[in-house]
Order: sequence, then structure tokens, then C-alpha cells
Amino acid sequence: MTVGPSGRVLRIDRHTGATTTFASGLPKQIASVGTGGAMDVIFLHHRAYVLVTLVGSFFGNPEDIDGVYRVKHDGTTTPIADIGAWSIAHPPKPAFFIPSGVQYALETWHGRLLVTDGHHNRVLSISRNGYIKEVLAFPNIVPTGLEVSRHTLYMTEAGPVPHKPSAGKVITFGPTNPEPRSIASGAPLLVDVESSPHHTLYALSQGDWTLPPTPANEGKPAAANTGTLVRVQHHGHLIPVIEGLDRPTSMEIVGDTAYVVTLTGKVIKIRHIATCHHP
Repeated sequence: MTVGPSGRVLRIDRHTGATTTFASGLPKQIASVGTGGAMDVIFLHHRAYVLVTLVGSFFGNPEDIDGVYRVKHDGTTTPIADIGAWSIAHPPKPAFFIPSGVQYALETWHGRLLVTDGHHNRVLSISRNGYIKEVLAFPNIVPTGLEVSRHTLYMTEAGPVPHKPSAGKVITFGPTNPEPRSIASGAPLLVDVESSPHHTLYALSQGDWTLPPTPANEGKPAAANTGTLVRVQHHGHLIPVIEGLDRPTSMEIVGDTAYVVTLTGKVIKIRHIATCHHP
């Protein structure tokens, strides 16, 4: 679990809830920004990589890097890809007001790392040597979570402000289907997608976005306690499993249990997700 305010990655005992520090020394979340810092962590060839965003020169910290950090064996970290600098040198069309982008999720794909940028509306591919290239560019759909299941890549779209349910989608794309295809929609501000061991897809809705749709409110979270874990059904339906989650940001599924991380740093355990459903 990443902890943006402290610049750490925590290891969590799933049975007791006890935490220990797995990695530290990452750039810390900027308090005035209210989000960012360490955002996601993934393992590739037994090495951990951490995604960090909203910390660099645009925010007055030129010594900090927006990008991917490799975790060393002693728990310290070193940057391998400066996504912020690359994004400034390769701006999207049209350009957005944070030139370094707002990177959200990290996933492995064919020996490389994939990163979503919810501000620049694109997916980037990064080699273990730090080479960055654009995989896909989207219109203003706000790409967020990523998942790989049975050699298929899935991604969630939060949708543009005001994040209407119709704009919250789960899509799929990859080498054999480079054109993105929607497989489900209908939940507001989708932020993650994960597959169960039985290959059922679940998505995470942060909830209802009730703020005035102004540029100053872009990137702000949903209303408290309106988040939902949903199951992807056939024919494109999203069926609620658990409602009332407080601003969830990401999740992992182990067996028949979902572990949901919230904006406030809590981890919520949801058991028996295959048989659980909201009436």
C-alpha cells in the first residue's frame, strides 16, 4: 500500500492488519495539493516499482521527480523514469494546465510498465531502463485504474467533470485489439478495476461528484460515503456489491476478498465478493 503523505510503501498483514514499512524516502505528497506523492506499486520480475506524481518542478520542487521509482533490496528507492519531464517535452493535444500530468495507476504488461495519466488522457509504456513512449491517447475520458487478466488489459475511465455515471466505463485494449472497446458502464467516477481468481471483473466507483463543475474543482474527490464496489456483468451491466464506501481510490482482490484503499488511508476488507450483492 502506498502512503503519499509520508512517502512510503507499507506491507500489510492481511490477517492482523499490522503494517511494516516496505519502502521509504519517496517524495512526499504536497499538503496544499492534497493528493499525489506515491500513488501505486507493482512488482515486475520480483522487483517493486512505485508511481509518484504531483511533486515535481511545477509545484516548486525541482529536486523531486514525477515518475517511476525502483525499490532497492534495502527499502530505499531510486527514480528510473522521469514521466514529468517527458510529459512536458511531449505535451498532449490539447495541452492541460499541469504540464507534467497526473499519473494514476501502474501495471505490468509484456515485461514493461504501463501508466495511466488521468490529466493528459493517455497510457504510457515504460521499460525497466526508463524509456517512455505513448501507447494510446484518448479524448477527455480521464483514464484511471489498470488490470491484466488472461492476457487482456482492462482500464477504468472516470469520465470528465462532472463524472456522470454514463461516462464511468470499463474498457479493454491490447496488441490484438488496439482500438479501445467498452465492456461496461454506468457508475460514477470509476477509479480501479481488478479480476478475481475466477476471472470475474470488479470495478471501484469513488462515488457521486457533487461539486460545481469548474476548472478549480477538477481532480477533487467524490462526496464522502458514496463509493461502490461493482461487479462487471454480461451485456455491459455494473451490479453493486457494496455501497457506502468512503472515497475509495484503489483495490486488490485476493481469493474471494477485496481490499479497498480509501482516500484517508484506510484499508477495508470485503469478504465473499462472489456471492455478496446489494439488494
